[in-house]
Order: sequence, then structure tokens, then C-alpha cells
Amino acid sequence: MDDDVVRDAELRTLLAAVRPPRPGTHPKGPLLTVVGAPGSGKTTLVEAVADRFAADGGRVLRAHSSHSESDLAFSGLHQLLRPVRKDMDALPPRQREALHAAFGLAEPSRAPDPMLIGIAALTLLSELGARQPLLVVVDDAQWADRASLDTLSFAARRLAADESVTLLVATRDGTPRDITAREATLELVPLDRSAAVRLLDLQPQVPTGFVRARVLDQAEGNPLALVELARATAAADAEPGPEGPLPVTDRLERLYADRLAALPDATRRAVVRLAAADTEDPAYAVRSWLPDIADPVWTPAEEAGLVRRGGGRLRHGHPLSRLATYQAAPAQERRAAHLELAELFREQDPDRHAWHLAAATSGSSARVSAVLEAGAERARQRSGYEAAAHMLERAAERHPDRGERTRLLAAATRAAVLTGRLDTVERLAARTRAGTDDPTAAALAALEVGRLMALTVSHSAAFGQLMRPAAALADSGAPGAALEALAAAAVVRFYSGDAGQLYEIERLLPRISAHPAPASSERDRLLADWVETVAHPEAAPAHLAPRLPALAAAAREEPQTLTLLAVAAWLLDETESAARTFDDAFASWRSQGPLPDGLGGVAALAYLEQGRWARAQSACADLEAVASRAGLDHAVACAASTDALLHALRGDAAGARARAGHALSLVDPHESRSVLVLAHRALGTAATAEGDHATAYQHYRVLFDDHGNPAHYHLAHPALPELAAAAARAGHRDEAARIVDGVAESLADAGALAPRRSALVQLSRAVLVPVDEAERHFVTALDQPALGRRPFERARAQLAYGEWLRRRRRIADARRPLVEAEAVLRRLGARPWAARAQAELRAAGAHSGPTEPDAFVTLTAQQQQIVRLAALGLTNREVAEKLYLSPRTVGSHLYRAFPKLGITARAQLRDVVDALTADTDVG
Repeated sequence: MDDDVVRDAELRTLLAAVRPPRPGTHPKGPLLTVVGAPGSGKTTLVEAVADRFAADGGRVLRAHSSHSESDLAFSGLHQLLRPVRKDMDALPPRQREALHAAFGLAEPSRAPDPMLIGIAALTLLSELGARQPLLVVVDDAQWADRASLDTLSFAARRLAADESVTLLVATRDGTPRDITAREATLELVPLDRSAAVRLLDLQPQVPTGFVRARVLDQAEGNPLALVELARATAAADAEPGPEGPLPVTDRLERLYADRLAALPDATRRAVVRLAAADTEDPAYAVRSWLPDIADPVWTPAEEAGLVRRGGGRLRHGHPLSRLATYQAAPAQERRAAHLELAELFREQDPDRHAWHLAAATSGSSARVSAVLEAGAERARQRSGYEAAAHMLERAAERHPDRGERTRLLAAATRAAVLTGRLDTVERLAARTRAGTDDPTAAALAALEVGRLMALTVSHSAAFGQLMRPAAALADSGAPGAALEALAAAAVVRFYSGDAGQLYEIERLLPRISAHPAPASSERDRLLADWVETVAHPEAAPAHLAPRLPALAAAAREEPQTLTLLAVAAWLLDETESAARTFDDAFASWRSQGPLPDGLGGVAALAYLEQGRWARAQSACADLEAVASRAGLDHAVACAASTDALLHALRGDAAGARARAGHALSLVDPHESRSVLVLAHRALGTAATAEGDHATAYQHYRVLFDDHGNPAHYHLAHPALPELAAAAARAGHRDEAARIVDGVAESLADAGALAPRRSALVQLSRAVLVPVDEAERHFVTALDQPALGRRPFERARAQLAYGEWLRRRRRIADARRPLVEAEAVLRRLGARPWAARAQAELRAAGAHSGPTEPDAFVTLTAQQQQIVRLAALGLTNREVAEKLYLSPRTVGSHLYRAFPKLGITARAQLRDVVDALTADTDVG
């Protein structure tokens, strides 16, 4: 086809986009999408780019997707990486094993971590790109399997800007499965009239007169339509009469169907066989099954434009011709071809056998259903959850027994939850409910929908979706499942901060607890306590906090239970216990799984409070990577808002505003008060760091109403002293005092949270009361052990007390709190507060730490993580695997970090890091 001639501008754009940037130029993003309707010339244009790229010395990896491949997990990735099998085998062992398991080349002992598969692909592409420029082409991406697209998207987002790797995706529908939603897109619009005329004039037989005008009108600027309609009119015995317009795709499919029907019987059967085979079917097996490429049987099909022969390859004339041929073929011929292929692959490839057997079968068959279910299990073991869900759904459709259909659809729904695709889960759950009279099965299906919705931004809808099955399961005598549903609803309550949701949870929980199962499990009892703690920590059972250490010790190898316990500890202000339990959970949870786990994201807040800011930022990065991979915007927003607070505390106001703005753009603040509060707390902290107290007060003011009621029942209170300090400097003392008094009145009902909140109230009053009354509030607050367990909170309080003492000319008394505050703030990297403490110490005539931050603190958070791991002796590959980066990105960061640290060799890292970071993680 010659449409690349008339799409010269698009060709130039793509060539410029895929070429490595010249030195001194701005690097381009690694991902580019070409979008166009069927026949718009996507494939031809992309192939022209790939050929030019290869001719210029680059390497090209290609995957041509087909409709059936969407059922085969990692089939697209396998097709891409098959030519570099030797390089794959040279990957680090864990990465190599993950890819081998994903491709079915090895029996996995457990489902491979999708993140590890992504890291393996990232490492491989990065290292190939380091040898020569690399172009990765995915054509017809609308048919590619989700697992492959997710992996490639993950890799593309983490390739360094200066790496010579480009991913070029061609698709019909814009953003295949959200892979390219935020990336550059080139849309192939229909050709204008002059370009269409030029393309038509290039055809072997150029239509004229009325026929020419009709071809130009009916083709609607579609290049393939122009070529094929010109061919069709040239082959017609007589000039066609006028007919009404048809959609281009329908018209082209009709043309191909007519050509298929006109072929000799032997040729038609060969073409149908070729259409039934798939790009993932082993080529050598398909070649042995089809007539030889030199067989004259192919000649009529080649003359009709249905197949192409060349370079030892036999291909369809166009992707559309394969689809049209397959759809137009008699059903019995299609089934016969699939049955032969199923037999061909029976022994050598069970996945291909299952797919073709299902395609060959009409009606019910328990045997075919079992084959599909076994294929789904293999896909699940390779972390191909979307493929597993689809195969289970097909297995349900094939099974003759209604109860088995319900079981298989329920299993499909559970598998689909792990894809993060809410639309698929809702559809499968609806099918499950429609196909069963069992209320428990229907409620469990609804529960799966609610669990996934809890991780999205639709909290009101998610809460209702969870409470309905919780009530139904409680009434049907399934308290364990009801508690699981209520626990997920409590997560939504935390995210939303909605008081009405608390009322609904507290109304249902006694109904479940009043009718325990005969053998009520320890987990059920823990879940009941956990629900109450998450939904209303002030009313948490008094027996829970003392039991947490023993429960954590007993759950050492159960990461999900450890995460529950860590969340409960954090909510009860047991920060050290929470951080320690999160450490144990992450150590035992070698695979984080394909989705974020409930409230596991609060680990970053626990680490932040404990003074382990580098670990907190790492937790944010991990959560955001998992959540963005699954398209779960709310979880991304949670990570971004916490990360914004960390930026602000370190004095990076611009970074804090960017991250907070990103978080707020992803959610409805009325639906997610958790993100609202964290983001505004970060923005207020950033303004405080810049000395803009009026702006800081505006942001902090969002966190409380006029009566001191918090916007979020747990996340707002830590900002109370900062609100009071900003109010004192911005002229809002009276208003802030009313808010603080309102919080103080609630202390009687604060339960286990009262000690810390009392300290926060005392600190707030210290800056709002008349100056002669401040000291007793400072002293009372600093005497609270709850404050001592949070290094930044205590250091900030010591700084404020030291400032007050110095201004009262009590210089000797001021030095001790100022010295202690400065040391902690400097080690934490809280630069604006450390600078304030140093200025106060100099004014008090005392020695302070260095005016400039430590060398380690000048590194970015990611550089700090990389340097720490490299200092432990890890290679760039090993560091990259841990941080979800490419090895080249790791090397680039180390190259930039060495001059800042004053070193020239990797061997010097351990000594430097030991010296600079001995106390960086305070707590």
C-alpha cells in the first residue's frame, strides 16, 4: 500500500520522535501512540518508521497483536522478546525466573510478582538500548493482552529520559487499556481530498468519471478503502449503480467476503485455515499444517489481495482482511480449522490447545469447560489475571451445570478484581448474580465489586456496594464474609471521612457480632475489632492495643494480617509498633500483589511520624507504582499527597505544590477527605516553610470547621499546632482559639488518642494565649511521651519553646531545647526548620550545626535511596530491581550524586553514607 507517500508529514513526525535526542537537545518521552481507524494506514506508517529506524542502525522489536491474543497473558510481551531470548537468559535470576514463569517457560512455585516482571522487561529494554537505539513496536494494540500492555507501560514510565528506547504503539481506539492516556499521540485523520486524489492516482488501474467520484466520496479519506474500492471497481464487469453509503469497515469486510467466496474451494479452505491460526501459535507447527508457501493453491488468494508471499513468509494482505475472512468463512469451516489446531497443540502447548478447542466447540461441554479452567489456572500462576478471568468466563459459558457456571463466574470475578478493571468486575458480578438463586453467592459477587471500588475515587458508591452484601451475608449466616465486607467498608470510611458511613458501620457491626458462627475464627474476632478501630479509633476496643505485639508475633508469616495490625497500631497512635509491624509485613510479603492492599498506604505516614522519611518516601513510590499500574487514581492520590507533605517538610515547596496539586486533581475532595486533608496540610507546610503565614493559614483552615470539628477524623489533628502558629502570625488568633477550644472539648471522648491530641492542643494554645501564659502549655506538651515518639513533632515543639524563651531573654534556658531541636531537624532534613533553629542558636550565642544541610540531604529522595543501597554493595541491577528503575537510571543518579558527596569511586560510598546518615532515620 502506498499511503505512506501521502502521509509524509506524519512519517516525518514519527521519525523525529523515535530518533535518539542529539546532545544538548531536550529528551523526548519514551512512549508514542499512533491512533487511526481500520485502514487509515497505521500499520504501513509504523512499518515504514521501523524500516527507516533499522536502516539507520537501530534495533526493532515488533509485536503484531490479534483479537485472540487478548485471552493469553503476556503473549504480546513474549512475541516482542522472543528474538532476544539470549539476553533474557542473562537477566538477574529473580527477573529471569519471573519472565520465564510469565511466558510459561518454567513452572512457578508461586504467582510471579507483576512488578518484578515489569522490572525484568525494563532492565532488558534498558540494556538493549544501551548497546544500540531500540524501537519497540506494538501494532493493533487494541487487541493486545492487558498483562503485556501493563508491563510495557510500567517500563516506559521508568525509562530515563536520555535512554535510547522508544515504545511505538499503534491502535484503533486511542488509549488501549489506558496505557497511553498521558502520552503523546499522533492521530491519523482521514486524508483530505487532494491527498486522497494523489493516492488514487497511484493505483494500477485508476477509476475515472462517475466511478472515480464515487470511490473518493465513499472512501471518506480512508487509505485502505481508496485502494480496495479502486481494485473492486476495476474488477467489476460493469459500472456499478448508485448505492447508499456504508461505514468504511463494513464495506471493506463485504469486499473481502466477496473475494473469499470467489476463491476455489481448496484455496478458500487454506485461507480460512490461515485466518484461524494466530500469531502466538508456534510458527513451525502452523507451517507444517498449512500448504507450503510455494504451493499454487495460494496464487488465487494472492491475486485477490487476501494473502501476501515474500521473504519466505506467508501473511494476510492486511489485518482487516484476516478479520473479514474469518468472519465471512462458513462456521463449519472455522470450527474444523480450530479443531485441527487444537489437536495439533494437544501435547505441545496446552494453552493453545484450550483456546482452539473452545473456538471449535458450539454449545455446552463439561470437558471443554475443564480445559479452559485449567488454562485459567496457568494464566493466574503467571499473574495473567485478565486472561484468567476471561478464560473462566468462557469456561462458565461452556459448562452445562448451572451451579458450576455460578462457581466459575464467581472465580472469574475474583480474578478480574486483580486486574483493577472495575467495568469487567461489575459485568462479571452481574452475570454471577443473574445466574444464581443463592443469596450468598450473589452477595459475594457484589462484595468483589465493592472491594475494587474501595480503591477508586467513587467512595459513596463503593460504600453502598459493600454495605449491601455485608448485610446480606450477615443475614444468611456468613459472619466471616460479612466482616470482610464490613472491613472493606471501613477502609472507604477512612478514605472518605464521612460521618454518615460511620453510623452505618456501627449499626451493622453488632448484628454480625451477635450471631457468631459456631467456630468463630481468631481472624473474625480481629476483623470485628479492626472495623471498629478504623471506622472510629476514639472508640476502639480497649483490649486491642495491648494485644497488638503478641498478635503481630503470631502472624509473622502472614503479611495481610500484619498489615491489618500495623494499620490498627498507627490509628491508635502506637507509631513505633506500627512502623515495626509494617517492616515485618513488607519483609514477609515478597510479592506485593497486583493491587494496593487496603490501608497499607498509611505505612508512609507511620514512617513519616517515626522520623524515617527516606523509608516513607520509598513507601509512597511503591504504592504509586502499584496503583498507577492498575489505574487506581485514589490510591495514586493518597501516595502523592503524602509525598507532597514529605517534600514540604524538607523545604521543597515547589515539589510539594506540584504533588499536592496532582493528588487533588485525581479526586473529588467531598468524596475523599483523606486526600483533601493531606494535600492541604502539605500546602500549608510548604507555605510555612516559605514564611507565607497568611497562605499557610488558609490551607490549614480547610482542616477544621468553626467549632473545631476536623475535616477528617484522624488526619487533621496533627496540623493543629501549625494552624495556631500560622494564625498567630497572620492575625487570626481569635478564630484559631475557637477551633483549638473545640478540639479540647472533644478530648474527653478521644479514648486512646487523648494523650497525643492533648499535647497538640497544649502546643496550639502556647502560641495563642497571652505571652506570659505560654510556658505552662509548652512544658505540659513536651512532658507528654506521645510527643516524644514523633521526632519532628517534638523537635518543632522544642523549637517553638526555645524561640519563646529567647525572646523572653532567658538565653541559658533556650539553648537546650534549641540544640536538641536543631540536631533532630538537621538529621531529618527538615531544612527550613533546621535553619530557624540554627538562627536562634546563633542569636543565643550557642554553637549550632553547619548552616548548610548535610551533603546527603542535598540529594533527591530517589538519589538517597540509590546511594544507601549501593553503599550496601548492591549492583546497579540489584538496586534497579528494588526501586523499580532501569539500571541505567540508577547509574545516572549515582553519577550525579558522587560530586555532591565529594567522592569519585563507588568503594567510597559505605564510609561516606555511614558518616552522613548515622542518625538520618530518627526514632
